[in-house]
Amino acid sequence: MIVFIIRRLIQAIIVMLVISLVGFSIKDQIGDPVRDLVGERVTPAERAVIAEQMGLNDPFLTQYFRFVKNAVTKGDLGRSFLYNKPNLEVILRKAPATIELVFGTALIIIVVSLPLGVYCALRPKSILSRFTMSFSTLGVSMPVFLTAILLIFLFAIHWQILPSYGRGETVDLFGLGWWETGMLTLDGLLHLILPCVSLSTLMLPLFIRLIRSEMMEVLETEYIKFAWAKGLSPTRVWMVHAFKNTLLPVITVFGVQIGIMFAFTLLTELVFQWPGMGFMFLEAVHRADLSLLIAYLVVVATIFTAVNTVVDILYGFINPTIRIAGTK
Repeated sequence: MIVFIIRRLIQAIIVMLVISLVGFSIKDQIGDPVRDLVGERVTPAERAVIAEQMGLNDPFLTQYFRFVKNAVTKGDLGRSFLYNKPNLEVILRKAPATIELVFGTALIIIVVSLPLGVYCALRPKSILSRFTMSFSTLGVSMPVFLTAILLIFLFAIHWQILPSYGRGETVDLFGLGWWETGMLTLDGLLHLILPCVSLSTLMLPLFIRLIRSEMMEVLETEYIKFAWAKGLSPTRVWMVHAFKNTLLPVITVFGVQIGIMFAFTLLTELVFQWPGMGFMFLEAVHRADLSLLIAYLVVVATIFTAVNTVVDILYGFINPTIRIAGTK
């Protein structure tokens, strides 16, 4: 297992280096950082001096290795032209909103998909199962921005029972100074409902179908038949033996999807004017803040890689019988 963990960590580092290299390579292909920083009134000679001071005239690999060194040793991901602040500071200010959005979405997916997926596997011909599977097909077919607009029309405009944009009232979490949370206020929680439900429709049908198919497959295995032959109660067979083994592939997929969800918050944050990293990214694209774009890609890639690495390691601990190459 130790060898497996080391291999996963090395793979994560390699993935991060590749992603950072790809992200950093677009810097010289789109726009002019000096022009974005100082505007049009500065003369070409002055721009050349600024570019030299910023190290923009150095060879590409020199700039890249300097970027990696500063990121690893100082946590310095450059400076935003739009906010005139360090990129990491800007991202950390926006991160709590996105993290809370993803957390609320993940909670909805877990609470809804687990019981519905198990029920659809155990009672595949019931009316509720057929309705759930039909509804999940509709959910997969609808884009998230269309779902968001429909929810806003129904709950915010037509029935006027939920807010349609913003985070609402926030408070300083534990006096940290940079983590403003809306999950500790009623107004903040109300503002979370529609964005979380909208974003959950992207993954919820997938997990209902995944849990159902995995559960039905496990129920047909020999050890489940042996458990029935031993005279175990249906609850013990379903919840202890079948459900436990159903969760193994689900955990892996869930970890991957949580990482992907950070990228998919873009449209949700745009529709609901949610002041998170996705909305910040769209602002950076609109204002051609390439430095912030690169930092955003690196941070999201770090989150995605870290989540997948942790899930891979947990998978090995949850199921010790898995034969992992290189651990023997």
